[in-house]
Amino acid sequence: MKKVLFAMMAAALMVSCGNKTQQTTQNEVAEVEDSLTGAFTAYDLDGFKLHVYNTNDVMGDASYIIEGQDSLIVMEYPLFKVNAAEFAAYIEKLGKPIEIDITDYHLGGSDKLPLTMPEGMSAFIEGPIYSGMMKSFADQFGDTMVELPTQKAAEVPFGQTQKWNGVDFDFQHGAASDFPGASIIIGKQVYYTHWTPAEAHISPLQAGNAAAVDAELAEAQKALASGAKYFIGGHGGLAEKAQVEFKIAYLTKVKELLAANKDAAAFTEALKAAYPELPGDADALAQALYKK
Repeated sequence: MKKVLFAMMAAALMVSCGNKTQQTTQNEVAEVEDSLTGAFTAYDLDGFKLHVYNTNDVMGDASYIIEGQDSLIVMEYPLFKVNAAEFAAYIEKLGKPIEIDITDYHLGGSDKLPLTMPEGMSAFIEGPIYSGMMKSFADQFGDTMVELPTQKAAEVPFGQTQKWNGVDFDFQHGAASDFPGASIIIGKQVYYTHWTPAEAHISPLQAGNAAAVDAELAEAQKALASGAKYFIGGHGGLAEKAQVEFKIAYLTKVKELLAANKDAAAFTEALKAAYPELPGDADALAQALYKK
């Protein structure tokens, strides 16, 4: 499990570093606020404001606030105490109550908030895979982590749209290879899924076999077809259409190279030749894809 933990941290850092800084106009970005720990950026959208918090933690996690007229919807509350405190202080400055806390993929320090998850996620969190992962985190990071929430979560069925504070949250199935989290379309303008699309070699935790490559490709195509303006994830913060298009082209090339190369060494050489300057770990991806 420790090997899995370190792989997760490395992959998350790769995603965090691989996302290119977005170029946005002054009226689109309402606020940029840096701190000693993480960084907040706020985006004005039609009918709501999106606050993106890049935690800069070891796993490259990101948390979000959707600010409506009267209340706040928070997503993926931070896991580490220093980030949770920073997140709470930022929320307090906004001066609005929290209506809903959505945990889609990442359980954080949101005890006592009205908690909502996609259908089936509560059972998954209590199961051996997720609970084992969280135990490994606790063993590794100890008292720096928050207390995990104990309140019962409401669940939203896949295919259902919830309206909170006048903003639609459309819960759709995430990538078929991922655990039962949702892709959530927020106000028809923001597409949330587990991993923010990045111009980097994809993590083997996302696409560790040929079936997962197909699943991630299908999910990226679905995201692009949604018509969303911004694309966000539990790792990596915010991306735009160009990063989704890159992910589609990259995964298409990975499929092509998998069919053309019989072993990991040949695949790695071909992938690096196709993307010679791309950040991330092409070797790790190859080893996962060709693992017997």
